[in-house]
Amino acid sequence: MEYIERKRWVFLGLPFTFTKYIIKEDMITMDEGLLKTVENDCYMYKVQDVEHSASLGEKLFGLGTVTCFTGDTTHPKLILHHIRHSREIKDFILRQSEEIRMKRRTVNMLDIGSGGGDFEDGDT
Repeated sequence: MEYIERKRWVFLGLPFTFTKYIIKEDMITMDEGLLKTVENDCYMYKVQDVEHSASLGEKLFGLGTVTCFTGDTTHPKLILHHIRHSREIKDFILRQSEEIRMKRRTVNMLDIGSGGGDFEDGDT
């Protein structure tokens, strides 16, 4: 399965931007620009969490924003702005990222505030 969406203006949901998002089973590709194009990829197994949001304007025109929190160095917070089918795409990314991690046997560990780990003499 593959999704191809364009970043849109919130007003009327028109795709007059030069940003295209391609969401495949194993990676997310963001293609930006007209005169100078920049293509950036993020492998699905690097996606740690996904968030969906929709402002009032986005809701009126059937759009939404999907934010992927990743372990990628170029885009630790990959944002798919003003896209259609945003909730469906969010669910797809979440399912696929988990499935790919299980296939690759990749485990994500999060540091939840262990306190830094520096102990002075006598501290336990």
